[in-house]
Amino acid sequence: MSLIEELQWRGMIHNIIPGTEELLNKEKVAGYIGVDPTSDSIHVGNLASLMLLVHFQRYGHKPFALVGGATGMVGDPSGKSDERNLLSEEVLQNNVAGLTKALEKLLCYGESENPVTIVNNYDWFKNMNTLDFLRDVGKHLTVNYMVAKESVKNRLEKGISFTEFSYQLIQGYDFYWLHQNHNCKIQFGGSDQWGNITAGTELIRRKASGEAFAFTCPLITKSDGTKFGKTESGTVWLDPEKTSPYQFYQFWINSTDEDAKKYIRVFTLLDKEAIEQLESEHAEAPHQRILQKALAKDVTTRIHSAEAYEKAVATSQILFGKGSKEALSQLNEKDFLEVFDGVPTFKLDKSGHGDSLGMIDFLSEHTGILSSKGEARRSLKENSIRINMERVGMDANITKDDLMNGKFILVQKGKKNKYLVIAE
Repeated sequence: MSLIEELQWRGMIHNIIPGTEELLNKEKVAGYIGVDPTSDSIHVGNLASLMLLVHFQRYGHKPFALVGGATGMVGDPSGKSDERNLLSEEVLQNNVAGLTKALEKLLCYGESENPVTIVNNYDWFKNMNTLDFLRDVGKHLTVNYMVAKESVKNRLEKGISFTEFSYQLIQGYDFYWLHQNHNCKIQFGGSDQWGNITAGTELIRRKASGEAFAFTCPLITKSDGTKFGKTESGTVWLDPEKTSPYQFYQFWINSTDEDAKKYIRVFTLLDKEAIEQLESEHAEAPHQRILQKALAKDVTTRIHSAEAYEKAVATSQILFGKGSKEALSQLNEKDFLEVFDGVPTFKLDKSGHGDSLGMIDFLSEHTGILSSKGEARRSLKENSIRINMERVGMDANITKDDLMNGKFILVQKGKKNKYLVIAE
């Protein structure tokens, strides 16, 4: 199977310049994708287009990743209805460093026989003055050509600054520079980048009489039409400090069946045979969520680690009542608050109780989880109360050993009702 055939069955081709397939089948070539430092991390909304470069690399072609230290100062108007806020140089530099680290991990920097080369367009723009740019770049593309681009057309009625209008010239010069200095012949991106990428192919044609190619993938949306990579709590990031591996895993495991069929092709490295087998098994028993489990395992393991995936699974089992006290004890304070976000929370004053507190008093008077001692007795007699995943009886006591992380107690009544007690 060729690279194009692979990307076709995965549903990852939106548009390509004619001749791209022939080029890729004929020789090993260099290609790149650009990422602007609007943040210090990659989010899953960026991941689809980056997966183009992952597959490009897997097929033995030479990958380049460009971090836009210069373009980040300007702001890309593509897909935006309003002018971007300009970032300070300090923020930009921090973002550049964060993105570089994330790209190195995603594209196996230093660990592959065909490692990614990461470049920063600030390096070739920092010494270029305005007159040089206007003469050597602006001269080659007409205003008519630039205005015809969707990213500009969609903003003309509301207004677009000259700064953002010039963005396609700057990105076009990036492609030209990489073409001249590293023989990059292909630029990858999301479908919203088609206009910016083809500005580069046109600049290469006019300025260097060269040939270059554009390759875009569809922008991924959810089955309900909402933006991919967004949840009620915000954007899903690849950085574990922004989105924990548990939250990351939950994003994939909670995909709808329709979305999972699309995501498993776009975001995993499972081959065609394996995916079609999973789809067949899922169709026979959708309730087992076979596709979602395979999707979440592959992506979480690759982006974080096998250990992070295993911990996320164990944490999920805690939430659904299938975990153990030992697994619960492995959660740090941040994990506790993430996993039980939305679970009713009660306070417990640790002072004045000696070394232990009777279970009936704990459930009623001291936390208010149950409305009365009578209700507490009935629940304990019915054997329906669990403390930290373990069933307890009438004679049980709460001691300091029950405090997870020195402050948390998980209380369950029956199968569905969970309460988080925070001792202070």
